[in-house]
Amino acid sequence: MPAAASRWPKGSAALATVVAASIGALIAFAPARQAAEARPALALAAALPEAVPPGVVLRVGDPVTRWVFEHNGWDKKLPFRIEWAEITGGPDVTEAFHAGVLDVGFGASVPPIHAVWMGIPVRIIAFREYADRARRQAYVLGIAPKANIRTLADLRGKRIAFSPSQVQAQIVIETLKAAGIPRDQVTLVELPSSIGGDVYTNALASGAVDAAPIRADLVAQRYLRDYGARGARVLKHPPFRDDGGNVYVPETALADPGKAAALRVFAHYWGLGQAWINAHPEELARGYYAGKRGLPLADARVLAAYISNVSVPRNWAGAIAYEQAAIDTLGPETKHPRLDAATLFDRRFESIAGDAAASAEGPR
Repeated sequence: MPAAASRWPKGSAALATVVAASIGALIAFAPARQAAEARPALALAAALPEAVPPGVVLRVGDPVTRWVFEHNGWDKKLPFRIEWAEITGGPDVTEAFHAGVLDVGFGASVPPIHAVWMGIPVRIIAFREYADRARRQAYVLGIAPKANIRTLADLRGKRIAFSPSQVQAQIVIETLKAAGIPRDQVTLVELPSSIGGDVYTNALASGAVDAAPIRADLVAQRYLRDYGARGARVLKHPPFRDDGGNVYVPETALADPGKAAALRVFAHYWGLGQAWINAHPEELARGYYAGKRGLPLADARVLAAYISNVSVPRNWAGAIAYEQAAIDTLGPETKHPRLDAATLFDRRFESIAGDAAASAEGPR
């Protein structure tokens, strides 16, 4: 999503072009940056340094966080510099980590796991979840207009979109298990899900797939608005968690003492940012989604509501269980080894973002 654009990109091709350009620009300058940032390695078990040395730069790929930081003036208070990258979504964050051009990414349950499976050691340094997750799902199943699917049992024999490096894969496998449908009784069509959902909704509308997990926000609303008259519909998936969001970083960033100290500060402000979003969804809708992205205000409010009313836990027991469920669901399906989810988390950061959010929000 280009920062300079006046409107949200209309299709997945436009978004792919932007992401590729952003990654390419970062890769072009990677060698000089890496040489300039070389410092004696910090052990992952060592205490986090508190002082950020001069000249530290963090490369962060979260455009919403960027807007919140800049809107509140926090970026000017930091003892380091952030280079913001328009890189979001698990596959693109993983690619940027692999190229060594990104220090901080944001993703759901699966991207950190998939990165490790791809040989890129990462650690989670902050986590958020829906405060009302018992009543709210982050994803629904989009159903193609002519698929003749009215219940989850009707998924048997159908073609279902599947992206093994994203949370959508977990949703598909968990749904099939809950519905009692063996894997060999459906056809999984491997498609990467775009940020805006265009790839999946276009595949549904064209009949290329019969079902696909899509975000239960503007993506689902637009899909029904555009194709509901032709028979498109959405179904809720069974009651399992799909709401977690991780801030994760490559271990190489944590091994750099300067970056580790900067990440400690970043996690604090990220926690403040989640509290700010909870308290200011209308301001986020008007300022970011409508003002910066050019969306109609009604659509902007839907997206702001989707990422607000979240909780940033100080204790990661639930987060670890959430990641372990994803590992145990996808590992056998994708033929990857079982991981201990606790090894994905850098426990030195466990309470930092949660304490910051709690200090800003007060008792909930």
